[in-house]
Formats: sequence, structure tokens, C-alpha cells
Amino acid sequence: MKFIQTIKNIWRIEELRQRILTTLGMVVIYRLGSYVVLPGVDTDKLSDFSSQSQDGILGIIDMFSGGAFHNASIFALGIMPYITASIIVQLLGMAVPYFQKMQKEGESGRKRMNQITRYLTVIVCALQAPGYIAGANQISPGALPTDGFFWVSSTIILVAGTMFVMWLGEKITDRGLGNGISLLIMIGIISRLPSALAMELASRLNNEGGGLVVFLLEMVVLLFIVITVILLVQGTRRIPVQFAKKIVGNKQYGGNRQYIPLKVNAVGVMPIIFAQAIILIPVYIIGYSQVESGTLTGVAAAISDYTGFWHNFILAFLILVFTYFYTAIMINPNQMAEEMKKNGGFIPGVKPGKKTAEFIDAVMSRITLPGALFLAFVAILPSFAQMAGVKSQFAQFYGGTSLLILVGVVLDTLQQIESYLLMRHYDGLMKSGRIKGRTTNNQAPVSMAG
Repeated sequence: MKFIQTIKNIWRIEELRQRILTTLGMVVIYRLGSYVVLPGVDTDKLSDFSSQSQDGILGIIDMFSGGAFHNASIFALGIMPYITASIIVQLLGMAVPYFQKMQKEGESGRKRMNQITRYLTVIVCALQAPGYIAGANQISPGALPTDGFFWVSSTIILVAGTMFVMWLGEKITDRGLGNGISLLIMIGIISRLPSALAMELASRLNNEGGGLVVFLLEMVVLLFIVITVILLVQGTRRIPVQFAKKIVGNKQYGGNRQYIPLKVNAVGVMPIIFAQAIILIPVYIIGYSQVESGTLTGVAAAISDYTGFWHNFILAFLILVFTYFYTAIMINPNQMAEEMKKNGGFIPGVKPGKKTAEFIDAVMSRITLPGALFLAFVAILPSFAQMAGVKSQFAQFYGGTSLLILVGVVLDTLQQIESYLLMRHYDGLMKSGRIKGRTTNNQAPVSMAG
């Protein structure tokens, strides 16, 4: 069988084997840590907090932490503080000259910005940890001690837990497969799928649940959404020159086999992760207990309502903003034009240099919008699924952050494995065509191959 032969080929490549084993080892450590409860917590009294924090907007926070949030684990804050810190540092890179200078310093500047991000992560964790302890204690009275020593020690442990998770993610990126941070988030999401599926099946088998037929119909709809997301995330790796010229109003069309190395969605799922992190900040400020009690009013209540209009509108708007923001960071038209010129590539009918850069920028401005709208639409699909009667935990897999991260990370990881196989002259993972991940070669010259 081809599958067994592919596994054997993967195992024969020593570097790939070591990377896979390293990744699996880090993932096992992460999952075990999500069940290590903070010292002094009474798990028997934590049931209310555990059950109530798996639905709604608190369920999203719990999803990103892989269940550590509702377990009152040492990893309860998850990786979100690091993502929040990353957002702040990158925004500073757009507005503050000091950070702009570091961005232009190459590898040394990147290392300094990463170090600043780590320091800022500690600060964000130190601010969120007391709120988490207070919220858990108010939702489940008596589950957590109230003395000062517990507060101080637990805050330190929660900060250390997040920093350790961040370290695991960085080690996976360096020595394992794929992007470590995204992979850990994906593992946390997958860990929720079996229980969510079982709960949805149980609810449908009840007298008023609609029965097995409704459940199977839900599976068909979910499968259709998954296939659609996979096709759109894979997308086209190169934009035909003829199509590019049409959308910018240039009537001098090139040949059908000439391409520009651009994608409709060049930034993957990062806009969704960042938008989700931003929209959760008010929850951290307001407090978990107030969100769960339903006593909020006004703007706070609107943002915290997972199925409400304003929550989904703001989320979609942030995704649009971050898609353009990240595209501007990742794709430099001037650099691409320069690389094309050095490699002898050109766009027919467009002068090399500045004109090529302007053309690429115009194309990106037009093709980024449909990609951003697609991400925004998929991100709010779970709200529609929940309003249609799907249980909250299972509805999160009907699109949204969950599905996009799952598809994107799996495709990226499989693409990296396939690259190792092809470099060693083995067959790829698929018989027809290569797996296309979310990565894109932003500096490749225009393909003129026939």
C-alpha cells in the first residue's frame, strides 16, 4: 500500500524522523501540562467553573488553551498572552520609529523585537493571572484559596506556565515541524473535538433532538465546509499575469502560462488569531465572572455575546484590518520587483523596477479583499451554526478560528513533510499534484516556463 510505503520513506529520512519525534514529544508535554492543576486548588469544587467555561466566549478562551483554562491548570492562560504581546509589538513597528529601525536591521533587529515580545508577554500574563484567579473563585466559590500567598504563587506559576508554552512553541518551530505556536493551538482545538462530537450526538439522540438523521445531516454540512475551506486555503499559488492585468485595468495581456507568485490569501490564518486575541481583551479587563454571570450591559454585553451581531461584526472587521496589515508586512512589492529584475524575470508590458512594484502593489490591493472577506465569513460561521441549533462546543468547528487553524496548520505540516520526501527523491504524499500549504514564496521571479 502507498500509505505504508510513505510511512517507511518518512522514517528512513533521519532529519525528518528526528523532527517528528521532537514535535510529538513537545506536544505530549504540552497536553500533560494542561492537566497539572495549580497547587491548592480543590478540583471537587471546581466543577461549576469547568462546566461554565466551555461555552460562549469563555469557551473560545478555553479552546485556545487546550482545556487548561477550565482545568485551572498551570497552563491556564495558554499562549494568548504571547499573541497579544506580538500584536502590540508589531503595531508599534508601524508607528514608533525605534521599532521601525529594528525591523530594518535584519536578523539582529528581529532577535531584539522577539526579546521585547517575551518581556511584554510576562507583563500581560501578570495582569491577566489575578483576573483569572478572581474569576474562577467567584464562579466556583471555595475552589481556590483566598490568602495572599496563593495569589502571589499562582500568579508566578501562571506566568511561568505561559512562558514555558511559548518556549515549547519556539522549540517546535526550530527543531520540529511547522509553526510551533500554531501547532500547539491546533492540538488544543483537536483535544476538544471528541467530547464536542459526543455531546452533539447525545443531544440529537434525545427525544427532541431530531434523531440520527439530523446528526448525519450536520456531518454532511460540516464535511462540505471542511472541503470548501481546504480548497480555498490551498487556493492558487500563483496569479496568472493575464488575470492580474485585467483586475488592474491593463489591456496589454501576457500569455496564459505567465504567472506572478502571489496568492489571494497570502497570510494564512494569522489575521483570525490576532483578531480573536484583540476581541478577547475586553473579557480579560471586565473579568470572567462578570461575563459568565450575564450581568453586563451596554458595549461590554454586546462584545461578550458570542452569537450577537456586534461581536461578530467587530470580529469580521478586525479580520479585514489584520489581513491587509499582515499582507503589507509580509509582501514587499519593491523587494519583489528588485528580485525579479535580478533574476531576469519581468511582467510583459510593465517596465522593470518602480513600475513593476506599483503593478504588484495594485494587484495585491485588489486580490486581498476577497481573501479577507472569505476569512471573515468563515470566522463568523459558528455563530450561525449555534443559532441553527448546534451545541456551542460543536458549533465552533463549523468554520471559525477552529476550522481555519486546523486546515491551515495540517496543510503546512504535510507540505513540510512532503518537501523532505521530494528532496530525497521519494514520492510525495499524494498521487496527483503536491500539497499546497499557506506559505508563499514572496520573492520568487515571475514564472515564464512553458
